[in-house]
Amino acid sequence: MTFTELGIPPELVAALTKQRIVEPTAIQVAAYPVLSEGKDAYLNAETGTGKTLAYLVPLFGRLDVKLAATQLVIVAPSHELAIQIQRQCCDLAQNAGWAVRTLLLIGGTMIDRQIEKLKGKPQVVVGSPGRIRELIERGKLKAKTVRIVVIDEVDRVLSEEGQPAIRELLCALPHDRQMVFVSATEQRESAEAVAAIAPACVMLRTAATPVNPNITHLYLVCEERDKPDVLRSLLHALRPASSMVFVHRTETAEIVASKLAHHHVPVAQLHAAFDKLERKQAMEDFRSGRATVLLASDVAARGLDFPAVTHIFNLDVPSLSKAYLHRVGRTARAGASGVAVTLVTEAEAQLPRRYERELGIVMRQVRLREGRVLEI
Repeated sequence: MTFTELGIPPELVAALTKQRIVEPTAIQVAAYPVLSEGKDAYLNAETGTGKTLAYLVPLFGRLDVKLAATQLVIVAPSHELAIQIQRQCCDLAQNAGWAVRTLLLIGGTMIDRQIEKLKGKPQVVVGSPGRIRELIERGKLKAKTVRIVVIDEVDRVLSEEGQPAIRELLCALPHDRQMVFVSATEQRESAEAVAAIAPACVMLRTAATPVNPNITHLYLVCEERDKPDVLRSLLHALRPASSMVFVHRTETAEIVASKLAHHHVPVAQLHAAFDKLERKQAMEDFRSGRATVLLASDVAARGLDFPAVTHIFNLDVPSLSKAYLHRVGRTARAGASGVAVTLVTEAEAQLPRRYERELGIVMRQVRLREGRVLEI
């Protein structure tokens, strides 16, 4: 099925084509008629299946662009994801030639500037639940015109500690709004919260898809203390145009960043030790190509989309196959090919076999020799 056959307005079809998106994914096909009719829905699909556009396209079609008032509120668990969603909103509107105004509302930035921008009456706001709620309480964000609420990465937003903030936010919004919940996973706790918030919610699940066949999976055995130097050698040997390096700890990220910078490798960092502005700058540097390596904690493995990433390096090994899947899903986007390289110690050497067994992939062992990566 094509986007046109789905009934999507031609301006939005043209906008998607400009982004080189010409064929809808399963979740996009399932979501369009349900969301276009104004029904509450839960979109549950694997990472990398286009869930953001699965809700943005039909919901943009429901906006009244002539009405200068906030109609759509999108809540995200991290500032990085909110920034990405807002960017996608802007791209969609601009490429479609639609006068849809979008505003990012997150903490860690000057609230006075956000209040000033709200005077422009954006039709769409994207942000964190705390900042959106605060602006509604201050009377600066008018809640009565909101007709649609999206909660992205719902398992994180509706965690036990996050539920009070969301409930307060929803209480301030009209009770007849349309609710859309989005996630790549489904936890019992959040599923129960969704059922309480939207009892008539339509569940839209797509079958688990196999791991992207365009990804080549490699692993290399080395000592833990040697991993930073091995990474640098791999970067030199493979010469990736754009790569992400995943670590568990902030300390590791800073050590590796320092070593790479010493060898003139342009690197950016995305982890909890950086403040919001620094993380935003890191994302911009990486997207623009000013940094060719992004050192990231798992905050970057959920939801963020960097289409140009050619290589993934797991410096710290994920213990769960699902976490491995989320990480490597950052490469080989939109039909491109990619490479994932995992550095394991002797004690971790059983993990590649687990990934193979649980994900149905083949992981080839490699080694470094004379500046080249060779298969064993």
